[in-house]
Amino acid sequence: MQSALFFILAGINSANAASAAGSLRSGHLGSSFVKALEFKHRLRVCNAYPYAAALDVFRGNNEKLTDSAMAYKGCEDFKTQLKAGDKLEFKVGDANAGTFSVSDLPNNDAVLLLVIYRHDTLSTAVSFESHVFANLLNAQIAVIDTYKGSAKSHLKIVDDDKAKTARAEDLRYDSVVAVNPGMYQCLLEGSDGKSNGKQELVALNRESYVILRVGVEAQAGQAYPQELVVYPKSDPALLRGAAAGAHVSLFASVVAFMFALC
Repeated sequence: MQSALFFILAGINSANAASAAGSLRSGHLGSSFVKALEFKHRLRVCNAYPYAAALDVFRGNNEKLTDSAMAYKGCEDFKTQLKAGDKLEFKVGDANAGTFSVSDLPNNDAVLLLVIYRHDTLSTAVSFESHVFANLLNAQIAVIDTYKGSAKSHLKIVDDDKAKTARAEDLRYDSVVAVNPGMYQCLLEGSDGKSNGKQELVALNRESYVILRVGVEAQAGQAYPQELVVYPKSDPALLRGAAAGAHVSLFASVVAFMFALC
């Protein structure tokens, strides 16, 4: 299955940038001081595809990005510099599990999130979701529901500060929020109030996080229960000195919905 990656662009478009660069060069008799900007794009891939075998990630047919295959519920960051037109191949051994096409990239430094997951409960086809994290001071959380099945659960984030009365707020699936630095508990609760999972989140300023609800009620083959995945796992020691206690709400602000649904 092949999907396209659509990223939101900000700032001067390429045509205007080229025109501006040309006008600067035309008025300068020596060597040009204008050079192309190079943006740092960090690719973050999460394997939310319920399967016993792990996945390898390739850029094109030959450039292997994973040092070792990525197991189910695993995430990994890659420093490879993507460009428009690149294809990311996901393989189990020599078999192709899915292909993701990059159609465009943002004109700024960014973390590019890509999640592979099960398309439905019947087939073994894959789907993708992608997101570009904005450049913010606060920690950002992308909340993605990849679970396939009839079970219903909602997600909460709870302040883990033991010295205070715990505060809790709901997290909406397929949304992005910014939170204040601190330690939190992410809770997955069923409609009956029963806990279906719990994960700790250490939120640091300028870091980008993903919370996944994973699992599948497979109609054929092995079923996987709904669970929570939080990535990355930041070091709590880095919270020292952060202004984590002087905020009224858990959320610093709500970030615009920016998912490219596949």
